[in-house]
Amino acid sequence: MDFNDVSLTALRVFRAVAEQGTFTAAAAALGYTQSAVSRQIAAIERAAGAELLERRREGVLLTAAGRVVMRRATVVLDEIEAAARELSGLPEGGGTVRLGWIPTAGAVLVPRALTTLRRTDPGLLVIGREGTTPALVRALRAGSVDLALLASAPPFRAPDAESPPLVLQTLTERALCLALPAAHPLARGDFVDVADLRGQRWIAGPSAGEDRLMGVWPGLDERPAIVHTVRDWLAKLQLVAAGCGLTTVPAALAVAAPPGVRILPVRGGPQEQRRQLLARLPQPPTEAVTRVAAVLRAAALETDVPEGSP
Repeated sequence: MDFNDVSLTALRVFRAVAEQGTFTAAAAALGYTQSAVSRQIAAIERAAGAELLERRREGVLLTAAGRVVMRRATVVLDEIEAAARELSGLPEGGGTVRLGWIPTAGAVLVPRALTTLRRTDPGLLVIGREGTTPALVRALRAGSVDLALLASAPPFRAPDAESPPLVLQTLTERALCLALPAAHPLARGDFVDVADLRGQRWIAGPSAGEDRLMGVWPGLDERPAIVHTVRDWLAKLQLVAAGCGLTTVPAALAVAAPPGVRILPVRGGPQEQRRQLLARLPQPPTEAVTRVAAVLRAAALETDVPEGSP
């Protein structure tokens, strides 16, 4: 099989595996069986005459040949998608930027930035997708997003060890906060003492990173009582408002808290800082990417409110 005969389906599957990090996750994202994904990858590797993916226990990584194919495949798939948008009558004049974001950024920062862009750059098309930090880093490496809003916790290591390093800019760095029901005894003051968090009920969220108890205050010297496991941040806050438990939140989400929720700092233990990063590949960005990045930085300054602000 000549590489000129590789199908668009095989290219899409290859990109999905590179982005998702495993065959299983790619199959779920595409709605395929895992065996169908494996067949497409086997076909494209036969056509390339080389291994495109390095299989590891924890997932896959692109080989040198895989990076070449991914770079070219991204161009091909982007052109096909652009043609589909143009045929659908979507605007193309101001350029297109593919933006990825973590869920917390999607709750406040991204909507504000997109509102500004509709006013200042009405011809610019932003195509968005939500994901975890590891998934968005893979999407950047695969070339399927141009910019990504990522999360980072101490010791603030680089989001991956691949080369070349991603270009990273810290948009915000704030202490992690606690969301409590307004009627909770701990919500009466201006802060919560870390010692008072023992024995509380928690609303946690699934995490793809090392922190398997995202939503529980870090470092508690007990097995936490998790009453609900929820992926969506706004759903977590609604459960807090209903009095179901406590959860941790970035300070920026204070403006999105529903009635019945207080967002308070925690004192008495090590500072739990969290960063929000803007990431891209190191090649020179397009003018459209530069404009979107500037608006995201401005929106981050607006949302970076002092602790205790409503």
